[in-house]
Amino acid sequence: MVTNTQIVSGLMGVCVGDALGVPVEFTSRQERLKSPVTTMLGYGTWNQPPGTWSDDSSLTLCLAESLCEGFSLEAIAHSFYRWYKEGYWGAHGEVFDIANTTLEAIMNWHNGASPTKAGGSQEYHNGNGSLMRILPMAYFHETWSFPELITKVHQVSCITHGHRRSQMACGIYISIAVELLKGFEPKVAYIQGVENINQIYVDQIYSSSEYALEKPHFDRVFSGKIAETPMEEIKSSGYVVDTLEASLWCLLNSSSYAQAVLKAVNLGGDTDTTGAVTGGLAGIYYGVENIPSQWLEQIARKQEIIDLASRLSLVISH
Repeated sequence: MVTNTQIVSGLMGVCVGDALGVPVEFTSRQERLKSPVTTMLGYGTWNQPPGTWSDDSSLTLCLAESLCEGFSLEAIAHSFYRWYKEGYWGAHGEVFDIANTTLEAIMNWHNGASPTKAGGSQEYHNGNGSLMRILPMAYFHETWSFPELITKVHQVSCITHGHRRSQMACGIYISIAVELLKGFEPKVAYIQGVENINQIYVDQIYSSSEYALEKPHFDRVFSGKIAETPMEEIKSSGYVVDTLEASLWCLLNSSSYAQAVLKAVNLGGDTDTTGAVTGGLAGIYYGVENIPSQWLEQIARKQEIIDLASRLSLVISH
């Protein structure tokens, strides 16, 4: 049974990792190696106070809140639109950062596209904007069968990112998150998660489709040896495969929540998203009680996030 603590841990894990990365987004790895982030900073790139999370967490929280009312792609898309127009689930009630692919998709939906057709499906639409917000789907692994969960994960990705590669990155990430929720330690969760999702993409419902054709893009992840990749080969750009690889690499080469997310942020580049995606998995595994309390205290809308986790927990437990 998924617990309220696991939900708080994952959501806070995303928000804290995101907020650590916001002030240094777009800085280079060289800059971060010279002057590493060691604690919660403020201002910097986006001139936001310490503890401010970005669109990554906003859209994660929009998804979580939508799921409190059941699974509706229309409702999820509508909450994303509200975030963009009203700053709904913004850290401070406003939007200071939105990627073009996500903006385009939200407007496509607003102009009448169905949620699964709103997100761009070209090669160049494979930014990390659906991966960064997908974590809440993992909490429903006991509600739906595994193939059904992954199908729904793909649909939720398609609201903003419709290319099969983006869908698969979300599927792989959720499969690993599910194993962490079951209590496995990261290395075991990674191997088992990859094995489970591999059966879907290669052996079962998607085997004869274009999902199988996309699989070579994830060779390093499917090898089971991503942790052994040298840091120089781990990229921290906005490309979805880079973000997935980097987040798994950070998780597997760390022994605490703080170490994992600081490693992620200090890779430079798309620091908030690498931090958020790493932070979601690390939060689930290490638990909210092992996220440094001084970081948690600084997080914008902390109590509202805790309340949202409680509401989601009630839905899942019934």
